[in-house]
Amino acid sequence: MWIVRLALTRPYTFIVLALLLPLIGAVVLLGTPMRKGMPTDIFPDIGIPVIAVTFQYAGLAPDEMSGRITSNIERFVTTIVNDVEHVESQTYPGVAVIKIFFQPGVDINLAMSQVTAYAQSNLRQMPPGTTPPLILKYSASSVPIVQLAMASQKHTESQLFDFGNQIIRAQVGTIAGAAVPYPFGGAARQVQIDLKPDLLRAHGVTPTDIGTALSNQNLMVPAGTQKIGATEYAVKLNASPTKLDDLNDLPIRSDRGGVTTLRDVAYVHDGHPPQVNVVRVDGRRAVLMSIQKTGSASTLSIIETIKERLPFISELLPEGASIAVTGDQSVFVKAAVSGVATEGLIAAALTALMILLFLGSWRSTLIITISIPLSVISSIILLNLLGETINLMTLGGLALAVGIL
Repeated sequence: MWIVRLALTRPYTFIVLALLLPLIGAVVLLGTPMRKGMPTDIFPDIGIPVIAVTFQYAGLAPDEMSGRITSNIERFVTTIVNDVEHVESQTYPGVAVIKIFFQPGVDINLAMSQVTAYAQSNLRQMPPGTTPPLILKYSASSVPIVQLAMASQKHTESQLFDFGNQIIRAQVGTIAGAAVPYPFGGAARQVQIDLKPDLLRAHGVTPTDIGTALSNQNLMVPAGTQKIGATEYAVKLNASPTKLDDLNDLPIRSDRGGVTTLRDVAYVHDGHPPQVNVVRVDGRRAVLMSIQKTGSASTLSIIETIKERLPFISELLPEGASIAVTGDQSVFVKAAVSGVATEGLIAAALTALMILLFLGSWRSTLIITISIPLSVISSIILLNLLGETINLMTLGGLALAVGIL
């Protein structure tokens, strides 16, 4: 072969390359202060041409969700988005999930941008109160990699949910490659207005009147600017209550009999929607945060960064609240990768031993012993250039290649 002839004619060049390969391989695997090492994971990043779009409208019946939200999205997605193979949907009370399947070889990032642009622009045509859609791109490697549990004996479940949503999500979400969904468990805070039917009839007020009053008066409106001396101030009309009890004094209607306030026909209080999941840590109610990996980021580097940031996050939490790691996928990743790498080394050692026993040549054994690690290092460098990761598939392939060599 030409490469063999080239090696025989230029031996010193290949000797230098052989000495440089371990150094380059170490830089690729471990990284440098200016560059991260090669990502390590269990499985490779397998792109699945599927996008899921989720709409929510609290309290809307499934048939209404299907007729007013699901069917509209299904109809327009097939005509606006490119390379759609088929669309599947599931409708639940207050939730619509639309799964869009694309043709093989589609540019999933372009499809994601098209779906996002359409879903956001179509939000105005949906029933008032529909939440902005949650749009997810499927990936075999986008799975929970670490779980953080927060518990407290001094705080309510609503407060724990707020701590997880506003503190932990904000801190962990800035880590490259980490995605933090909403907390699991706890109870989302909700200002609830309990209507009193008898008092509504007595004052001649309907629930629609209360909704209209809340929409018209619980708001802030810009009123222009006012220049005083050399300073120009922004002026606004602020009718938004600063305390929960102030909502009770919100006027609903006025007539000759006086002013009817919200306190006269309803009861305003701090509450939460019906709780559908419960998390317990050591017998105490808690909140669970499942951190997911996105894209081709390294699982090990994400988990290490999260653990480094945990002491700082603990200082931000109020007194009495504690946070702990309850699930850590890095333990399994390290064990799996280490096991495959160990088996590969054993296979290389046995290969060299078999050559020595059957051929009885130290020279051939030495050549094989040197060529196997150099070939593996060259493969790892090439995999890194192609954007691959160190995972069970790549290490297993390298271990099989050792036997062929």
